Amino acid sequence: MRTFGAGQLTVVVEADRSSLGIAAARRAAGVITTLQQRKEPVRIVFAAAPSQNEMLAALIATPGINWSRVEALHMDEYLGLTAGSPQLFGSYLMDHIFSKVRVGTLHLLNGQASDPEKECERYAALVQDRPIDLVCLGIGENGHLAFNDPPVADFHDPAVVKVVELDEACRQQQVHDGCFPSLAHVPRYALTLTVPALMRAVCLNAAVPGSAKAEAVRQTIEGPIASSCPASILRTHPNASLFLDTDSAFRLERVEDSRGGIQR
Repeated sequence: MRTFGAGQLTVVVEADRSSLGIAAARRAAGVITTLQQRKEPVRIVFAAAPSQNEMLAALIATPGINWSRVEALHMDEYLGLTAGSPQLFGSYLMDHIFSKVRVGTLHLLNGQASDPEKECERYAALVQDRPIDLVCLGIGENGHLAFNDPPVADFHDPAVVKVVELDEACRQQQVHDGCFPSLAHVPRYALTLTVPALMRAVCLNAAVPGSAKAEAVRQTIEGPIASSCPASILRTHPNASLFLDTDSAFRLERVEDSRGGIQR
């Protein structure tokens, strides 16, 4: 493992995808169990993507978490897919976590809402009801956070939840991930928590494996803090960690190891 800082962001580089998932889950579990000693419920927003598979598997296997004292939300959802579609992010989360642990309260975005703007208002009220304690997230191939793609990401967005049109790079990633057979099958519109809504959380925990994310990781850590790479804003959060494997980290110019040395 190598660890270094990028602005206020802590970056951890693990040897492989499995180790990344375990390390990210260990930090998330530590946040949850520590908070559960003094508050109830712990409010967590979960990302839904194959990049989260190992982290979620390790998290639900971690002893000591009282899931009945967790209030869970998710950060984005497609519009236009039929209820129960396996590509829905709600379906992913049911398969990978919520069918395996019973949380106290679960709030899912409704991608079948007849009025998406009213659904945004409904979900924004839930998000704002109390502070979000933890966000378990990833980074897109185009550097997006949730479905805040470079064309629509706004670091000062007044909205909490909004309807967005997905850019082609974002939609193509869903094909790369094996979620859809072709670009034509990927929905063009979605609901998403905005960048400020995510950044207001007390703790951010990002799991980003794989070489397909390497350029986005480089821009996140070494590029300008700008909406051209929405994930770059993570460098300004006071309690955020980014977990990488050697594949997603290979474009970085340097990696500082946990003993303070520099490896190039």
